[in-house]
Amino acid sequence: MAEIWADAADGAHDLGHLDRVWKSCRRIAREEGGADADVLAVAAYFHDAVNLPKDSPDRALASRLSADLAVRELTAMGFAADRLAAVHHAIAAHSFSAGIAPETVEARILQDADRLEALGAIGLARMFLIAGQMGAALFDAGDPLAMGRVLDDRRFALDHLEVKLFPAAAAMQTAAGRAMAAERAEWMESFRTRLLTEIG
Repeated sequence: MAEIWADAADGAHDLGHLDRVWKSCRRIAREEGGADADVLAVAAYFHDAVNLPKDSPDRALASRLSADLAVRELTAMGFAADRLAAVHHAIAAHSFSAGIAPETVEARILQDADRLEALGAIGLARMFLIAGQMGAALFDAGDPLAMGRVLDDRRFALDHLEVKLFPAAAAMQTAAGRAMAAERAEWMESFRTRLLTEIG
């Protein structure tokens, strides 16, 4: 894994991200039960092994490419062959842009754990970091809540809350994930309220 991430330059998808996703996976798995811990662990650490930029035309392929890479690497390491399909599916299905429905408990847990990274304080930090990398403004100064315009999170970071993050919080796969997401979404709403107060 260290070799795969040695040249990682994306602060939103670094080794810290993988550690946090694995931590959330463990917490959700404890509450949900029934997950294969070995499958979940390797899926968590390989899920972003192929990380394409948010504005890449091939972005929707990243999770499948990560899953393929994981299977190759794990096969070379002697990982249990009968668990490779489960690892591949969990990784392929974790991505919002891939549009693959999670069909196993490990896939549902990994998807929720990864989406939790887009919520709460860490989610806001990552949102603004990525928006800056893509050249977006913090918000539309004349209409920050898009009351009279179409939401556009490519141009305005704050729009990303309504475009993707609040819907992600509402679409969690597990009961534990839903509870964690609801708390983080509430915090993001309070942050937005504070931001609007400060900018008048």
